Amino acid sequence: MKITKFYILRFHLAPFLFGTFLVVFLFLFQLLMRDLDKLVGKGLSFGVILHLIVLNLSWMVVLAIPMGVLFSSLMTFGNLTSTFEISAMKSGGMSFLQMISPVLISSMILFGFLLWFNDRILPESNHQAKILMIDINRKKPTFSLESGQFSTQIENYTILARKVDSLSNGLSGVTIYDLSNSKQTNMISADSGYVVFIPQMNKLRFWLFNGEILQVVPFEQKNYKKINFGKLEMFLDAKGFNLERTNEAMVSRSDREMRIRDMQIIVDEANKYINDVEDNIRRNLTKPSRILAEKNHTDTLDVGAIEDVVKRDMSYLESLISSEMFRLKDYEARARQYEVEIHKKYAIPFACVVFALIGCPLGIIVRRGNFGISAAISLGFYIFYWACLIGGEKLADRGYISPFLSMWGGNILIILFGIIILLKVANENSLIFRKFVNSILKKSI
Repeated sequence: MKITKFYILRFHLAPFLFGTFLVVFLFLFQLLMRDLDKLVGKGLSFGVILHLIVLNLSWMVVLAIPMGVLFSSLMTFGNLTSTFEISAMKSGGMSFLQMISPVLISSMILFGFLLWFNDRILPESNHQAKILMIDINRKKPTFSLESGQFSTQIENYTILARKVDSLSNGLSGVTIYDLSNSKQTNMISADSGYVVFIPQMNKLRFWLFNGEILQVVPFEQKNYKKINFGKLEMFLDAKGFNLERTNEAMVSRSDREMRIRDMQIIVDEANKYINDVEDNIRRNLTKPSRILAEKNHTDTLDVGAIEDVVKRDMSYLESLISSEMFRLKDYEARARQYEVEIHKKYAIPFACVVFALIGCPLGIIVRRGNFGISAAISLGFYIFYWACLIGGEKLADRGYISPFLSMWGGNILIILFGIIILLKVANENSLIFRKFVNSILKKSI
């Protein structure tokens, strides 16, 4: 029986790896398409782009592994059923629960690994990826000039070249407006020249030939100088053309860049503030108005004075409660946000167990272990699960449902369905389900 269980697990390995890597590839392709404009034309080295991809692989792996479990379970048990190996195992005295037990145990091991990965590796990877994207977005494109167009990429300088040779960086008909000095404007003109970028100095080096420099003082038309030159060397600051790395301590962490224990501290603090605000509201609502303390002096107060005191008390109380209610909503929203993220760190890894529970009996019911059918069913369940996560998160952030239900709702629904078909298959009563699933597949094909 042990040999049979290892035999089933061995059948799972290839589909699991294929399904996981396929989902990672799709996520990676989506990432590149989304951020392509932020990477192309920035003069980034291959190492920087590769570093960004590796950092983003963390969240892709977390989402891809549960999909790989579902895909491999469907393919493996579909293949074993179509080749009548499931029937042979049953005739040998092996129950269906014994067949899926190694798969469930393996999925629980994956759950533990993903939970550790979600709490330790993923937050740090997300944080480093955010810092790197900030640096990339801040980096200016590699300096370039286009023929007949003004360039203002360098601060306080406007550069025009009538003709540009992109291969040799040669320039013809060059005009440079130097606006760095507010008391004097310099205009440099040259017949030809060339420019190079010096990364070590963070400078642009211009060599200009056969030209002149006009120095003009604003509002003083007669105060100008004209200097002719045969060869002129200029160094212009090119700040931002290199990739400058941000100090990690200067960038704050969001909920997706924090560990569970750190988020729990924030939730506990928010709940403490919520209790303090609620106590403050209750104290002010039950606090007797100052007008009651002045009742004994009504003989010295006219009606107008009493009304003024009442209005002043009511206005103060209304303003105080309005302010406290605003604080209360803010703390509640903060607590919900981090509670949702905490539950997500548990719920997504647990999807490995959920998808194994649903994939094994579904594979037997469908009786088809080919790629297309397994991919279609896996995609359908994954879309449903992902919709539950996204929809649940939005509803929880708005306070319509609890953070627990928002993240665990998809798992609960799939587990209930999985238990039903698991019991049907275990009791060898899956004919109705098989006809139902096959009719859906025939219509979709």
